[in-house]
Amino acid sequence: MSRRQIEDCVRDSLEQYFKDLRGTPPHALHDMVLHTVERPLLEVVMRHAEGNQSKAADWLGLNRNTLRRKLLDHKLIK
Repeated sequence: MSRRQIEDCVRDSLEQYFKDLRGTPPHALHDMVLHTVERPLLEVVMRHAEGNQSKAADWLGLNRNTLRRKLLDHKLIK
């Protein structure tokens, strides 16, 4: 899947979200989208990195400590 395909998927999902709201204004949309996307991103990357946080952090372009905090925030590690 290309970057363009991922963007299209996100765009389509957001359009559906606004349809589902039926005119109700959204609240804190930016935080909601980032939080919603971040968890599956972390899950998939960690699985492909075979649990190696250093490798996953490198792939994500994050500091390892930042990745660890995000994994804790999403309750993906203890």
